[in-house]
Parts: sequence; structure tokens; C-alpha cells
Amino acid sequence: MKIFQPQNNSASPEHERIYAIYEVWYTTVDFLAASLFLVGSVMFFWSSTQMPATWLFVIGSLCFALKPTLRLMRELTYLRMKKYAVLARHEQY
Repeated sequence: MKIFQPQNNSASPEHERIYAIYEVWYTTVDFLAASLFLVGSVMFFWSSTQMPATWLFVIGSLCFALKPTLRLMRELTYLRMKKYAVLARHEQY
């Protein structure tokens, strides 16, 4: 199994479950990052809120960095699942 292949998400019911879980987390992080940037942008209109706005941008940036991390974690989970499936087939013989 190669990583980052679209067909990986439907290789088995377990793969579909893993895909759904990671997709929910990915969307949640994406929504959170966008919200932080939007609120931070509005806060930059007033000099008294520029410091908290900067922190919202930093936290939003961390969220954007988390997105590819989640995708990589999902693919590595698929790889581990494949190895378990191979080991289980060997045990049957």
C-alpha cells in the first residue's frame, strides 16, 4: 500500500472508519484556524487589541500546520493497518 492514494480510504470498513475520524478532525482544525484568523483580522482594527490579535494569528498558524500532520498521521495509520493484515494472513497458515 502506497501512502496518499485516494483508494486507501475505502480498502476496508476499518479504513473507511479511520478516514471519517481524521476527516472530522481535519475539518475541525480547518474551521478553527479560519475562525482565529477572521477574529484576529477584525481585532487589528483597534490598537488596543493588536497583541491578542497577533496571538490569534499565531495559534491559527499552528492549526494550519496541524492539517498536513493529521493527513500524514492518517496515512501512517493505514500503513500500520496493512502490516497487521499481512501478519494476520501469515498466522492463518
